[in-house]
Amino acid sequence: MNRDFIGALLQLNAEKNIPREQLVHTVADAIQSAYRRVSPGNENVCVDVDADTGRIRAYRAMRVVDEVEDPLTEFTLEQARERKPDARVGDLVELEELDASSFGRIHAQTAKQLVLQRLREVEREQVFGQYAQRESEIITGTVSRVEPRGVILDVGRAEAILPTTDQSSSEHYRIGQHVKAYVLEVRRTTKGPLIYISRTHKNFLRRLFELEVPEIHAGTVEIKAIAREAGTRSKVAVASRQEGLDPVGATVGQRGGRVQAVVAELGGEKIDVIPWHEDPAVFVANALSPAQVVRVDIDETNRIATVTVPERMLSLAIGREGQNARLAAKLTGWRIDIRSDQPKPAEPVQPAPKADVAAAPEPVMPVAVPETVAVAAAPAVETGAQPAAEAEGVAVVAASSDGAEPPAAQPATQPEATPEPEPVAAATGTRRRRAAAAESSS
Repeated sequence: MNRDFIGALLQLNAEKNIPREQLVHTVADAIQSAYRRVSPGNENVCVDVDADTGRIRAYRAMRVVDEVEDPLTEFTLEQARERKPDARVGDLVELEELDASSFGRIHAQTAKQLVLQRLREVEREQVFGQYAQRESEIITGTVSRVEPRGVILDVGRAEAILPTTDQSSSEHYRIGQHVKAYVLEVRRTTKGPLIYISRTHKNFLRRLFELEVPEIHAGTVEIKAIAREAGTRSKVAVASRQEGLDPVGATVGQRGGRVQAVVAELGGEKIDVIPWHEDPAVFVANALSPAQVVRVDIDETNRIATVTVPERMLSLAIGREGQNARLAAKLTGWRIDIRSDQPKPAEPVQPAPKADVAAAPEPVMPVAVPETVAVAAAPAVETGAQPAAEAEGVAVVAASSDGAEPPAAQPATQPEATPEPEPVAAATGTRRRRAAAAESSS
């Protein structure tokens, strides 16, 4: 039995990664609690477990105190020296050893449940302590599930949750993908530690630079401030602690290799690395990079920086939807007011609108057609004669009954239309020939 017990302890030590001494202490506490639960009269039962031999020894003992408050577990110094002459206050004096046969099946079943429960508690505490030390660090996990509340990552002995609010809008995750994230918080739960991680936190960008840039990790280059809008753009202000070291060049790397590695991890997010300066005016001007600044006026009382930029740089300084100016304000901690170096042209003075009566259009009156025009436009009355010129807009007057030669055809009164001369002439000649024929026949 002792060999089996020692083998079980070694197996638990290998599987659960729990120290052997802690396992022995857990088993002793579980057996002691089983004795006390089954036999309420033996609250002063103590259990010792030998980790080398596996021998378990249970006995009754009492604590030596000056004033007895619990007579089942405590007694005075005089009573203790009757059993142990050298007893002192605070010692645990053994009264009698319990027979192993008194530990029956019920005791064993209770001890088993208690051992399993205590082992789970110890394991949870150990895992919690392991990951609690990694707060504010980068952790790497594998995507195991994608849920509406977030992405669940397997990080070893625990699970980490990446909420939707801490995910970049430009990133998509798939099962089995390896993901790096920043540990925000580790919480205790009944099922074990719950790790909350983020990929949008600004310190995630800081830790990535520490991994890629040795100078930042060593402390010779310091990241003073970070302003980030995850997935789109970030600004990082760096300063050097070593004379002669260019902080921007060390951070960017040769041909931008270091910063490109960070950009690749963030899914193509743009990163501006700018030099930090003690002077707020210079720092604000650097923060508005890549726009050029003409002048910066600082209002210390209201913490407002009025920046003057060239007219051609105004849109670049503001950025798309104001992103460049917004990130610069977050980075510096100043409220930034951007203005152009050219004065705004005065707006032309608009004339006052006229009165409604004068502005109203005049009514169009109907034009009466003169009677003479109406008579002239009437068709000719003649037996056997056709109004040849009626289609051309020419008024023809019928010949008189006395045989006089009719006058030439007159054009109708139409100021807009210009009659063609050739059809009118043809119509006049035809009319004369018909009149001559009529006279000869009479």
